[in-house]
Amino acid sequence: MIGAENRGKPGFDRCYGRANLGRSNDIPRYSFDRFKNVATSTVDSVKGRRTTVALKIAMAVTGLFFVLFLLMHMYGNLKMFVGPEAYDGYAHWMRTILYPVLPHEGTLWVLRFVLLASILIHVWAAVTLWKRAGKARGQAYKVNTGKKITAIHSYTGSLMRWGGIALAFFIVFHILQFTSLHINAVGGTRADYVALGPYYRMIGSFQPENWWVYVIYLIAIAALAFHMHHGVWSALATLGLSRSNREKAYKVIADVVALAIFVGFMTPPTAILFGIIS
Repeated sequence: MIGAENRGKPGFDRCYGRANLGRSNDIPRYSFDRFKNVATSTVDSVKGRRTTVALKIAMAVTGLFFVLFLLMHMYGNLKMFVGPEAYDGYAHWMRTILYPVLPHEGTLWVLRFVLLASILIHVWAAVTLWKRAGKARGQAYKVNTGKKITAIHSYTGSLMRWGGIALAFFIVFHILQFTSLHINAVGGTRADYVALGPYYRMIGSFQPENWWVYVIYLIAIAALAFHMHHGVWSALATLGLSRSNREKAYKVIADVVALAIFVGFMTPPTAILFGIIS
């Protein structure tokens, strides 16, 4: 018979553990909070991944909308080579789309609001993803070298962020120069500048004496082309779920779009600067 005096001796509880099941203080205590925390962590991780995917899709869709707008804007700028009637006619058409269903410039203002909303969503998603990535890694892009963890900052990511900030300032400059007409590089009064019309405002703004305007546009369009190259590739990869068999096609499309944007936007100012368009 197992005596009470044997309880607590080495090996007894292991061999005769069943004899102790009736005693609540002998039951092993497991922390169910640990399993609860693991489950909660897993659910949060899944939600986080879904939110990240949604943010990337938002960036991709708004970015591609901006690309379409840029291609349309570039098409209009190339009418500078046709002459003042064609260029001013295009500018007039933009202001009278769906008129009189919508007021004069109504469609243009709708497009502007949609474009502004797209840019704000794009920037918000980019900042959110950047902050989330920083929190997830502790430091930006860590690589295990075997002996220590070395922090490596993404050169492309930094260029995209700072390039995006620079483009935001350029967009404001461009709007003040050619939309609200508050920046006058031609000279004379604002009334004279307004009276010139779109074609001759463009001609006057890129004359050799206004070389600084050309330099601003050259730097900005180069930054825009780089941003579009990486952005188009990233957007196509996101919407195509990063299929490896399409990577080359995505890269080719990104190359073509970036080159077209740079050449298409810089050709008219360059032609004006060198007297080809006068």
